[in-house]
Amino acid sequence: MSGLQSFDALGSSGESAGRIAALRRELAARGLAGYLVPRSDEHQNEYVPPSAERLMWLTGFSGSAGLAVVLSKEAALFVDGRYALQAPEQVDGASVAVRSLADGPTAWLKERLRPGQKLGYDPWLHTPDSLKAIAEACAQAGAALTPSGPNAVDAVWPDRPRPPARPIVLRAAKFAGETTASKLKRIRAALGAADGVLISDAHNVAWTFNLRGSDVAHTPLPLAFAYVPREGVATIFADSARLSPQALKALAGIAECRAPATLIDAMAQLGAKKTRVAFDAATAPDKLAETLQSAGGRADVKSDSIALMKAQKNRAELAGAREAHRLDAVAMTRFLAWLDREAPKGKLTEVDAAIALEGFRRDTGALRDLSFPSISAAGPHSAIPHYRVSRASNLALTKGFYLIDSGAQYEAGTTDITRTIVIGQATKEMRARFTLVLKGHIAIARAVFPAGVSGAQIDAFARAPLWEAGLDFDHGTGHGVGVYLSVHEGPQRIAKTGHVALAPGMIVSNEPGYYSAGRYGIRIENLVVVEPRAIPGAERAMLGFETISFAPIDKRAIDAKLLTREERAWLDGYHSSVRKLVAPHVDATTKAWLRAATAAL
Repeated sequence: MSGLQSFDALGSSGESAGRIAALRRELAARGLAGYLVPRSDEHQNEYVPPSAERLMWLTGFSGSAGLAVVLSKEAALFVDGRYALQAPEQVDGASVAVRSLADGPTAWLKERLRPGQKLGYDPWLHTPDSLKAIAEACAQAGAALTPSGPNAVDAVWPDRPRPPARPIVLRAAKFAGETTASKLKRIRAALGAADGVLISDAHNVAWTFNLRGSDVAHTPLPLAFAYVPREGVATIFADSARLSPQALKALAGIAECRAPATLIDAMAQLGAKKTRVAFDAATAPDKLAETLQSAGGRADVKSDSIALMKAQKNRAELAGAREAHRLDAVAMTRFLAWLDREAPKGKLTEVDAAIALEGFRRDTGALRDLSFPSISAAGPHSAIPHYRVSRASNLALTKGFYLIDSGAQYEAGTTDITRTIVIGQATKEMRARFTLVLKGHIAIARAVFPAGVSGAQIDAFARAPLWEAGLDFDHGTGHGVGVYLSVHEGPQRIAKTGHVALAPGMIVSNEPGYYSAGRYGIRIENLVVVEPRAIPGAERAMLGFETISFAPIDKRAIDAKLLTREERAWLDGYHSSVRKLVAPHVDATTKAWLRAATAAL
């Protein structure tokens, strides 16, 4: 552990065989033929507390998404393409087979389950929608998908950490920009036919009630559920002793706190009153929807309208986001100048660089946390989009590309930025492909589009230069970003799957890339804000992007002949903005480096 990030290798497959054997004994005692072990907590969070790291404890896999299925004779771990390389390295292949999530566990289960068998799951860790295909596969095999609690992994995990119960604090009005009462009014107006809404996404609980916490790493979340009725006082299911006096005072008369253990009874009571409750399809536990319906209520499982409200930042939130990026711009520029001096000496490693960048962010005096563990990737590691450096994998920064994807949590806002840096000299091929990625980045930054257009419709802007060369990248071009909340926020995204219309106030990343497996990777990322764009004579309302991340883009990696006049003008204008913003806040040595790094191409 160093500061806010750990460089220890996460996960260990050395004990997985014994742990899986213990789980199988537990399943046999429950009369179960198998069990689902997802990488999720009760809120479907990206980052989960140590007490919810069941998948990693059982299999050794430390990725942020995955599902293990443990049967009496065999087990499989299903992961998406981000972890195709990582999972086989972390998992004991003799105990657990790694499979593609794209193929899904359904076919695998249909081939192995037998009539009359029961496949167990913890209904707190799965949404109703996520279980439908698996339930159907079980039925086709003559088996049954059966809720089984308490959690079977917890029953065989002797030293499981205690669930977090850290303080919950009030978000200052100057950062929130809207009162809880105002937000509740909007939420109630969006209820439709429902009598109330169960808020299961902890980010939405934090936003609605202007609260923040520290129950998980890298995201200032309080882990809590809430219920908002059409009329009356809302309920937050959290220990009131956790809330600061300021938070309790602000919520008085608006929301009451009840112990988390009372949530099930509350759902049963609502059900007994024939209440129609809206549940978030992406995060609501199957346990809660089933409890309501079993008691006589109606569960409306659908997209949560709060996520879209939260995505469209108000004036105060955008001001905070810009302030956070100003702080981060100074830290990033100091880091890049330092890296340029030190890397050629040949003594730096990936870990050294990550620690140094965290130090520059600490120097701002405003750093609260990192927004995710830094992706500090040299040489072949830069070709792994979600690489996580550990002391075991730590490479020296040698000639070629070094990629640093990192972000910070400041009270004002959340940052996420990626730069690919040349150490020594880049080859002609590397410079050409870097420039194609840059052209895609500039295309998004300069994009103008009608209101109502989705991220899926402009995703191709970033890919077109690569496509023309027969190249592409396998991740989305951009994800939504919160304000002192999650660095990965929906529903907005610039991706083939981004079907939500982009709207003013949304923050998204602009991060096209290119990856040559085993050789090098390239990614250039800034955050942008969707904003209205006035065009003389326009017949429709138009939108564009304001870039809010500021740090030099390495000109040594650019083949200027491949840029158009408009692209060169954008880059020179961007670098001029970086220089004006950062120069007054750095020392003379860094300022001299900055002048050269941001000089016209």
